[in-house]
Amino acid sequence: MKKLNSVTISKALAFLGELTREFIMILTTGSKGPLVKELQQALEIETSGIFDQATEKAVKIYQQENELLVDGIVGPQTLEHIHQSMATTDVTETIYSPYPELQIHKHFLPPDQYVTQPTDKDFLFLHHTAGWHNPYKTIDGWAKDQRGKIATEFVLGGKSVRGDNESYDGELVQCIPNGCYGWHLGKTGSSYMHKHSIGVELCNFSYAVDGKTYVKTPIESSQIISLPQAFKGYKTWHAYSDKQIEALKKLILWIAQRDSIDIHQGLITQIKKQGAKAFEFNPDAYAGKIKGMWTHGNVRKDKFDLFPQAELIDMLVSL
Repeated sequence: MKKLNSVTISKALAFLGELTREFIMILTTGSKGPLVKELQQALEIETSGIFDQATEKAVKIYQQENELLVDGIVGPQTLEHIHQSMATTDVTETIYSPYPELQIHKHFLPPDQYVTQPTDKDFLFLHHTAGWHNPYKTIDGWAKDQRGKIATEFVLGGKSVRGDNESYDGELVQCIPNGCYGWHLGKTGSSYMHKHSIGVELCNFSYAVDGKTYVKTPIESSQIISLPQAFKGYKTWHAYSDKQIEALKKLILWIAQRDSIDIHQGLITQIKKQGAKAFEFNPDAYAGKIKGMWTHGNVRKDKFDLFPQAELIDMLVSL
């Protein structure tokens, strides 16, 4: 992790220390008070101080992502894992600029978390994290999970859905060296695409229901957009920010040059033919028949990334 607010860290560690002293204490549905509030802050969800269903769901998601017993209860094992995660926030990073307008932060995964044998790249895939705004926390989560070599080369930070933190908005972070790769597509019709593609994750929570994320965190109203037509069953979404779209534009152009990828083939060609429908599942993309740039949703029916936000479409067509 990087740049976690020092107040957040100190409060979270104080909370964890207090729980450690009261080692027999367990937080579960129905628990109330300041310790629950600090747990919610550590999990980056709404801090009501009440261990409700949304808190239980966030705990279960955390447990599942970190290979813990998924019971929604904050006992000693979950507590210790959160403690270790929060206590290792200071990392060394470097920044480089391929050209003056593009700045990239390096925050590499451990070598055992990606495939170190370089390959030529023919595809660029756009994803979003379905998670929070901090790209470093996303990368550090990949480093700690037990899923194996699953990651994208780049993660693009965004705004906190609560509207209280924009420090990562538009910040580009590279976590895999040039030419190497992580598994980031899941099951598709082409194993070649996995080894010869670059992935970019935008920090974004995806669809919104009743103004909230899928973990029931309220989304600040200016970050919610409504599409003219429902996309994969949803009309309201957590918006990609202006800074994200601008940084993504610069990154795409640089990747196209760096890796000799024809970014106009694939998604952009389909947008010019079909408009927003170009973001739907595409059988030819799934089969790896068309090299170029696609979204994760183009090759997986069960994925929502990316969705056809007007500003994103305008940026892609302008390339």
